[in-house]
Amino acid sequence: MLKGILQGCLLILISDQPYYGYAISQELSKYGFANVPKGTIYPLLMNMEKKGLIIGKTQPSKEGPQRKYYYITDAGNQARQHFLTQWKSLSTGVNDLINERRHEQ
Repeated sequence: MLKGILQGCLLILISDQPYYGYAISQELSKYGFANVPKGTIYPLLMNMEKKGLIIGKTQPSKEGPQRKYYYITDAGNQARQHFLTQWKSLSTGVNDLINERRHEQ
């Protein structure tokens, strides 16, 4: 489940601006994903690239070696929108369940 959620979160991040791998992990940390290992993010990015959801482009960096920045594709934007629709439905159902059961305890 986390893998699907992470993919959706990566698509949301990358849709705003291009990111390189380490910057993605830093950005995810801001939203409570600090414990996600780097070894999870990079294979997921590679898988997303294979699926055509993102494109990686190597670019120069001001701080050192070149970095691979990821850009969202049209297919990635469609997948992002699909994720947002599914997430809204799932989170509403889970929140309703939690709130209803909280009152019964």
